[in-house]
Amino acid sequence: MENGAVYNTTTEPQAPRRRPLGCTLRHLWGWRLAVKVVQTIFSFVAVICEEIVDNCITCGGLYFFEFISCSAFFLSLLILCVYCTDLHASLGRDKVQKL
Repeated sequence: MENGAVYNTTTEPQAPRRRPLGCTLRHLWGWRLAVKVVQTIFSFVAVICEEIVDNCITCGGLYFFEFISCSAFFLSLLILCVYCTDLHASLGRDKVQKL
C-alpha cells in the first residue's frame, strides 16, 4: 500500500510562503510601477527643495507649493503601499478604485 494515496486526500496543502510585509508586484508592474516610483521620487525632491528656501517676500505661493508637494508625496506613497502589498486584496477591487 502506498502512503501517498492514503495521505493525499486528508493532508492539508502547505500555504505558500509570505514575503516580508506582504510585498507583491502583481497589481502594479511594468511601466506603471516605474512611473509611480518616479512620481514619488520627484514629489519628495519637491518637498526637499521647498524646505531649502530660507527667505521669501510673498510666501503664499511657497506655502501652496509646500501643500501640493507634500500631498503628492504622501498620496503616491499610499498608492504604492496599496498596490504593492496585500492590502489591495484585503480592501477589495471596488474600494481600491474609489481610493
